Amino acid sequence: MIRLPDASGRLRTYEPGRAVPPPPGPPPRSRAVLAAAHVVADALTGTTPDGPARLDWDATLAFRRHLWAHGMGVAEAMDTAQRGAGLDWPAAAELVRRTAAEARAVGGTLVCGAGTDQLTPPYGPPAAVTAAYEEQLAVVEEAGAPAVLLASRALAAVARGPEDYAEVYGGLLRQASAPVVLHWLGADFDPALAGYWGSHDVDAAAGVLLRIVAAHPGKVAGVKVSLLDAARERELRRRLPAGVRCYTGDDLHYPELVEGDATGHSDALLGVLDPLAPIAGHALRLLDAGDRRGFRAALDPTLALARHLFEPPTRFYKTGVVLLAWLAGHQEHFAMPGGLHAARSLPHLARAYELADRLGLFPDPERAQARMAGLLAVYGVAQ
Repeated sequence: MIRLPDASGRLRTYEPGRAVPPPPGPPPRSRAVLAAAHVVADALTGTTPDGPARLDWDATLAFRRHLWAHGMGVAEAMDTAQRGAGLDWPAAAELVRRTAAEARAVGGTLVCGAGTDQLTPPYGPPAAVTAAYEEQLAVVEEAGAPAVLLASRALAAVARGPEDYAEVYGGLLRQASAPVVLHWLGADFDPALAGYWGSHDVDAAAGVLLRIVAAHPGKVAGVKVSLLDAARERELRRRLPAGVRCYTGDDLHYPELVEGDATGHSDALLGVLDPLAPIAGHALRLLDAGDRRGFRAALDPTLALARHLFEPPTRFYKTGVVLLAWLAGHQEHFAMPGGLHAARSLPHLARAYELADRLGLFPDPERAQARMAGLLAVYGVAQ
């Protein structure tokens, strides 16, 4: 038994379960699936808000091997890895290099984020944004990884309209050595990205993105859509040119979007797959076998945890993700670059523990309970 605080601060008793995650298995065949992975801080030196970030490289890379073992590809140096929120560009560049080497060693699927977060306000003209993208794209390509062109706060700040997006992305696509994934991260994830693609009208913005994709045939491998709007994602997916994947970044509606419908399906590039990799891998192998009902029966129950982790303010979902990695034994502490482990309340963390436990996400439930009890004790909650 463990005493947990509810949303009002009242303590209640919870009886943990004893279920454990599904075993590892091969990558799914019917969907491309990428887990945006968190990073493990060096808890003794790398958690201060003013940085620079210092990582526990052994634990960070071991977690990527865990994701690969459960059939996930890894989306590296994305927002889940705290890009622009505790992970600075020098640390991100080193992360790309190290993970790319690890992927080659184990045969793991990998994509890596290239953005503009080395820039600080005032950002300068769009040409300066292009130059920042080029610097990061070169690092990713030199590491031998496919690139995800991350949505840019700098471009959102300085672009005068859709024409600046077309100019910046057009130049990058023309020079990219291999097809890239374009990244549309909605304002729920980062308020600084409001009005991306040159319009606050989401449908108009989607039109700009689609025109950029169509203008550069063969240069866009996919589009990662994180709008938390399933209907708009399905419409965008329907309008993409043949051969361009739609990667859902919708951590609230992923089972229905990945399953698909008569008009097609979404592939997945999701932060929620970081904690859900064992269950997601199992569910996707059921889908490979044609068992759509089994796929949904395995994955639908995870929505309660996902919607809790990603509740507003959504950008702090990483805190719950790292908590669950610690409780599951993937790292030896609950600390994050930039001090972001303090971004969620104790009741929020307690509820995340409970929902994950009910799903059987902890390989050692007794260890998870003991660690949660230790965290509660820090806040003065005796057991």
